[in-house]
Amino acid sequence: MSFNFLIVVIGVVLIVEGIPWFLSPKAVKQVLSQLFLLSDQTLRGLGLFFMVIGLLIVYAFRVS
Repeated sequence: MSFNFLIVVIGVVLIVEGIPWFLSPKAVKQVLSQLFLLSDQTLRGLGLFFMVIGLLIVYAFRVS
């Protein structure tokens, strides 16, 4: 894996992360305000869930 590939991956992540903010900033603000109501344990569980899903995606589609 080259450094250029890593930069491209970071760029793609930034594009995907920016889509909701561009399409509906008001809805994103509402979702974020609801996150403050969740417990730390729930947020940690969600974080772990998303990391595992991401790891499975990377493992399944990794470049040989």
